[in-house]
Amino acid sequence: MRLRCIWFLCAAPVALGSTAAMAREADLAVPGGTLSEVAIAVARKTGSSIVIADRAVARRRVAGVHGRMDAAAAVDAIARRNGLKAVRVGTNAWRLEARDPPPPAKRQPRQSSKQMPPPPPPIVQEITEGPPIIVIASKRESRLRDLPGQVSLLDGQSLELGGVGGTEKIAQRIATVSSTYLGSGRNKLFIRGIADSSFTGPTQATVGQYLGDLRLSYNAPDPDLRLSDMERVEVLEGPQGTLYGAGSLGGIIRLVPNAPEFGETTFSAIVGGSAVSHGSPGFDTHATLNLPVAAGAALRLNGDLVSQGGYIDKPYLSRRDVDRTRIAAGRAALRVELAPDWTIDLLALGQDTDARDSQYADRDSAGLVSSARVQEGARATYGHGQIVISGRIGAVRLRSSTGVAGQNLRERYDATTPGDPARLFVQNNDTRMIANETRVWQPLGERFGWLIGGSFLHNRTQLTRSLGTDGASMVSTGVLNTIDELTGYGEASLRLFGPVIASAGLRATRAHLGGAGEDVAPQLALAGREITARRDETAYLPSASLLVQVAPRGRIYARYQEGFRPGGLAVAGAFVSRFRSDHVSTMEIGGAIGEPGRGTFDLAANLSYTDWQNIQADFIDITGLPTTANVGDGRIWAVSVSGGARLAPRLKLEFGASYNDSRVDEPVYANAARLSQIPNIARFSGRLALKWSHDLTDDLRLDARGRVNYIGPSRLGVGPDLGELQGDYLDTGVVVRVGSDRFGVTASINNLADTRGNRFALGTPFATGREQVTPLEPRTVRIGFDARF
Repeated sequence: MRLRCIWFLCAAPVALGSTAAMAREADLAVPGGTLSEVAIAVARKTGSSIVIADRAVARRRVAGVHGRMDAAAAVDAIARRNGLKAVRVGTNAWRLEARDPPPPAKRQPRQSSKQMPPPPPPIVQEITEGPPIIVIASKRESRLRDLPGQVSLLDGQSLELGGVGGTEKIAQRIATVSSTYLGSGRNKLFIRGIADSSFTGPTQATVGQYLGDLRLSYNAPDPDLRLSDMERVEVLEGPQGTLYGAGSLGGIIRLVPNAPEFGETTFSAIVGGSAVSHGSPGFDTHATLNLPVAAGAALRLNGDLVSQGGYIDKPYLSRRDVDRTRIAAGRAALRVELAPDWTIDLLALGQDTDARDSQYADRDSAGLVSSARVQEGARATYGHGQIVISGRIGAVRLRSSTGVAGQNLRERYDATTPGDPARLFVQNNDTRMIANETRVWQPLGERFGWLIGGSFLHNRTQLTRSLGTDGASMVSTGVLNTIDELTGYGEASLRLFGPVIASAGLRATRAHLGGAGEDVAPQLALAGREITARRDETAYLPSASLLVQVAPRGRIYARYQEGFRPGGLAVAGAFVSRFRSDHVSTMEIGGAIGEPGRGTFDLAANLSYTDWQNIQADFIDITGLPTTANVGDGRIWAVSVSGGARLAPRLKLEFGASYNDSRVDEPVYANAARLSQIPNIARFSGRLALKWSHDLTDDLRLDARGRVNYIGPSRLGVGPDLGELQGDYLDTGVVVRVGSDRFGVTASINNLADTRGNRFALGTPFATGREQVTPLEPRTVRIGFDARF
């Protein structure tokens, strides 16, 4: 043991640091982990040497380090947050060690029981300090306490606990995020009550989804990427038009993957098997490899393979558990250091999602049964590549991102009408996108911060359809939409005095729209040339905010923001029709005290009012096919609350709630009662979660987490044919991990009560003579193993 400790003491400076001559400031985005892992990353990024002589101290779990700082500030932050002592041992070298234990108390003379004072209660010292939390989605490295808005930050490691998942893990943790639950790879996401419709059509999403600085898609559904090897996920609520432009009416979701690490070879893996009540088993695997490929260059590879067990039976086809879904995904990232403070990143990813059949059931069935007479389901493929150059000149930062994305979704629906032969409706949505964004900025300092940027985007979406039997399908009318978007934007913040920060911004967008009908009858195509003619739209999206820091860990703010979606072409029966752009204006007030994950208590609350003009939404046309149009103007009041409280040293409660009150003021349909509420949004949703940890031995630790989510009732869509109720159910889950920092075994149960519920009241948009529900996945038990080398 003594030899091992001496070896570690001698080897630590080599493993954890570099020469003092390379010392520098760095933009740190180091995820949490063991103290040795965090120290290695900080030392390499700052060009310093950090020694940890005590192996037990090196194995401690610590939070990550984020923000721009030099080695001295980073080491001091690590020490203060974790009860350690930082000792400078060289020009740019430190030693981290445990603080000296308090001296033993002097022995006091024995007193009688009547005179003996009661023992003092144990004192628990909470960690309330540390490096500032930097919100990357602010686009100018704003500190969380300087940001006027409701922000949720999800740690990447917590998203992998219990197995790698997709967007559903975000919705489970944030009450304001909801989904249509049509199926993996074809869902629509909504934030804060800004929801349009249930189908996958030509409308742009109301939530912007981003991987780094580039959007995942323009007017395509959520690709449901695997949230593996993520540093964090950031969710900004409310319109983000000034910074993110079109398609961010409700907010944005930004995925931040872990970047390749220089000079470090690591490998991690997760494997698991699951059993679904009333259904078939499944499995999941994940692996990440980080490799140094040269001096100042590193490669990071990431792969996932998932098979989700089915649980829906189709007696007319004599098949059971038809809705099995297989997902294969891979990601590769290369980082090269061009010069001090300048890097180039290349990233490529792909995902294939194959849903073998539909996941809906008949409302009146005794079990998980669908009376559909054809094989349905969907196949979704997604590919994305980007190149990013980032650096700084003095205090000014620069980042330029260029990327391409392609997404294809092929959906199959049962279109059989009672008494007729089986019919199949097939819809294919193919999207291609090229985008660039370049920006320069200076973070807010003692007085002033600013941001100037520009972007270009070209997007092409082709929607084609066919209707008939498997052997004799007839091509139906489709549509092609194209858009070229050129944008310039800017934002600035000024400390008026002390704790008061005023911010304002503006985005100017020029969109050139085009399109055409697909497979339209010649005589109808001639009549529709005016509709499909190319046209231009210009949008100006201002923003303004005022923030007051009311305490060292508190803030209140007021904010105004706008957002829009450009118009487009949609299919209306055998014709092609045009829908106009829609626009939102939101005024909100809110505040927060504390920071998530720090201290004994944190709370954030927000109240917003949104005016939504010319709402774009999908509904059922006279032929029974989904179409798109402007359905009226809406008003939405929304309240959201989130926070956490430490109930004991190792026990923490997290909570969140969302209330939405929406109205459509000028409905298109006469049946206004069915249209009075924005679709797919529950009036109330809430969540509670408990986290508990316990050290079993010096190496083994038990971590347990439980959650309860309530989704209130909502309506499926707009119009009399889509007025079905859905929601009003509880979703529960628990996960337990026992292990060390390197190895662990995980057991989890989702849907503890085996609740059926109704997540989404739609399976096929066609009138098939039966009401439909999309039940929760039945009780699912998973056993997993994770390892890190």
